[in-house]
Order: sequence, then structure tokens, then C-alpha cells
Amino acid sequence: MGDTMETKNILIKNATILNPKSAEKDNIESFKGDLLIENDKIAEISKKNEELINSKGVEKIIDGKNKILMPGLINTHTHISMNLLRGLADDMALDEWLNNHIWPTEAGLNGEYCYDGALLAITEMIKSGTTTFNDMYFFMEDVAKAVNESGIRGCLSYGMIDFGDEEKRENEFKENIKLIKNCNDTAEGRIKTFFGPHATFTASKELLERVRYEANKYNVGIHIHMNETKKEIEDVKEATGKLPFEYLEDIGFLNSDVLAAHGVWLSKEEIEIIKKRDVKISHNPCSNMKLASGIAPVQELLSKNVCVGLGTDSVASNNNLDMFEEMKFASLLQKVNNMNPESLNSNQTIKMATINGANALNLEKEVGSIEIGKKADLILIDNKSVNLNPMSEKISSNLVYAANGSNVNTTICNGKILMEDKKLITLNESKIIEKANKSIKELKEIREESK
Repeated sequence: MGDTMETKNILIKNATILNPKSAEKDNIESFKGDLLIENDKIAEISKKNEELINSKGVEKIIDGKNKILMPGLINTHTHISMNLLRGLADDMALDEWLNNHIWPTEAGLNGEYCYDGALLAITEMIKSGTTTFNDMYFFMEDVAKAVNESGIRGCLSYGMIDFGDEEKRENEFKENIKLIKNCNDTAEGRIKTFFGPHATFTASKELLERVRYEANKYNVGIHIHMNETKKEIEDVKEATGKLPFEYLEDIGFLNSDVLAAHGVWLSKEEIEIIKKRDVKISHNPCSNMKLASGIAPVQELLSKNVCVGLGTDSVASNNNLDMFEEMKFASLLQKVNNMNPESLNSNQTIKMATINGANALNLEKEVGSIEIGKKADLILIDNKSVNLNPMSEKISSNLVYAANGSNVNTTICNGKILMEDKKLITLNESKIIEKANKSIKELKEIREESK
């Protein structure tokens, strides 16, 4: 992984530090200063004109001049191995997209293909400033291998689908529990595991009830797709007589450890259930727009103090993992939907991509803000980039409305430098791209042969 991965004590000097704080609503602190990383944690923070941090024992100094230092971004809903499927099936509705294109191609997947897709995605995330992602897919131990090798932080769940088939249901639990036993808290603690029931329309009541039981037993969270499309709502209501969140409430599934991706079509009653049970929501604006799924009521959820994080979904429905782009779309979509330019302001949006995301994944004590004792998951943004000048006095505005992932200069996760001056340290980008292209070529051939 190279020498830089092993750096222990790092001093970042003279940076503009941007710090979203969980305790203060919509408030983001910014100041000039220095930050000291010792091993995997933030050890000291010094504001300009305060006593400077002692550089004794520091093994590396990073010049933060003309750089914005902020928490690494947190992508709360992904399927990263689907990076192989970028552009495979565009400009169609979710039902057709899944049934006629995605699922038939996925039938040829194996662990090696998922590993190749995961490395491709992790490369993209590191380069665009994401340090933590929450993933649901298949062959997840191969994804865990990619997380371990790359140095990024990942929350992993196996996508559980049974369609009421008991034998398939047993296999889904076997896979997800194996992932939990083999991977939870591995890779220096960078890997956490969840249960991943796919959705209320693909997972039986028996599967969902047992997921709740097993999540309590193993003390892990739950990652599920919820209320993404109108058709889903209609299908669940026809099958159960209830709206999706009402159904899950009725079977005792919901709790503060549940992260629900999408939450586009929500009734007033369901929003009250979400608030009552402290369910977390992952908002995926680009995917929801591209598949014409609808617009999630994010501003309403935030006004009720529901924790809403931000996710990209897969590149098969996005088509990238750029969380800066996701922030801009999230904010603009709420403004036009509410016909109110004050909706989802830049401070709120930055918090969605950082501290809210940490809270959604039960990682708020470790990451998401710049505080002494928290993990050193940090990114440096080059504020001399042409698209960021002239610099707005409100830094969050520049980051949400003007920045993109290519403005990220340096990415640090768990105190290790993963990219410096736009040069990847832990991964070989050209080899990863070459291998990923080979893998998707083979997957397409497998699909053609199976027709």
C-alpha cells in the first residue's frame, strides 16, 4: 500500500477548517488553523492566533494554505460493485430497468467481478472526497476485501431477497450472518456490517421479522430500500393492506438502527412513524430524478428533526459517485419542489453529507465532524480551483453550488493518506480501470450466452 499509508502523526497547517457540528442546528463553523492527527484520530485543533500545535514527533506536515479542510463525505446508500454497470441501461423506469436489464446481467456475477467493481467505485470515491460509504449488494466479503486494501471506511450488508421462498430465505440469512461474523469491525475497525433486506416488496414478512430479531441479536443496523416509487407503494398496499412504513411498524420492524434509502413517497402518517421510531433516511436525488421516481420531502423531514443523510445510489442509476454533485442536486431539487429558494440551504446540505450521514450509520461518535478524539477522516479541497473563484465568504455555498469532486486535493481516512495532491496512494487506478472493463465485457458475454 505504500509508505504514506503507514504515516502515523500528520500536521495539517494553515488550512481553512470547515466544521459541521451536530449539536447546533444548521450551524457550520469555519476558521483558519492547524490540525494534528495522531495515529487514526484528531489529536489537536488550533485556531489562527492561538498557541500553535507543537510539531515535535510529527512525521509529515501538509501545507493547508489555499485549502479547505473538512470532514470526509459520507455516502449513505450505494451498491458499489454496480460500477461495472455504468451506462448499461439508461432512460427507463425502475421496473423495466431492474427486470429487463440489471437483474439479468447480475445473474452472471461472481466474487471477482464484485471485487473489481468495488475497487473501481472506491477509486472514484477517494478521488471525489468520500471516506465512508454504506453498501448493499452481493459477494460482500469480496467488497470487504476491497475496503480493507484501499483504506476507505465501509458499512456493508448483503442484499436479502426471498420473494416468499423459504429455501432462498435461509440462504440469504446464511450469507448476511456470515458477512457479519467474518467482517464486522475488521480492517482496523473501518468495516461495519448491517442486515440488508432489499425492500418490503422483495422480502417476505417472515424475512423482515427475522431480520429484526437477528439485528438485535448481533447488535448491528438494518439497511433497506423504502417508498422509492409509486408502484412500490401500490404493490405493498395491495399485498398487506397498509403503506410500507405502516406495515413495518405493524410487524415491529422499525427502530433507530434502521436506515431507509429513498423515502420518496411518504404519507403524513408515515412521516410521523419515521419520527417516532427515529428511523434514518438516505436521500438519493440524482437516482430518483434519473429513474423519474419522484422527489423526497427532505425539507419537511428535516423540519421534524428526522435524520436525513445523502446517498448516490449505484452508478447504474446515477451515473457517478460524486457527493459534491449530489449535494447540489439535493439542494436545488428541494428549492424548485417547494418553490422556495431558502429550502435546503447550503449549511443543511453539507450536514446531510457529513454529520447526518454519520448519525444515520451510527458512526456519529467516530466521524462526520472535526472534533478532538474523532477518527481522522478528512479531505482537503483546493480553493484555488477556477470553478471556486472568486471564493464566497460563505464557504458552504461554494462547496454545494460550485464545487465538484475533482476539486478534492487530498483524502485521509482513519489517519491514513489515501490520496495526496490528487495522486492515489493505496490503489493503482489504471490497472483497476483495465480490470473493470474486462469484467463487464465478460458479464455481457455471459448474459448473451444465457439468452
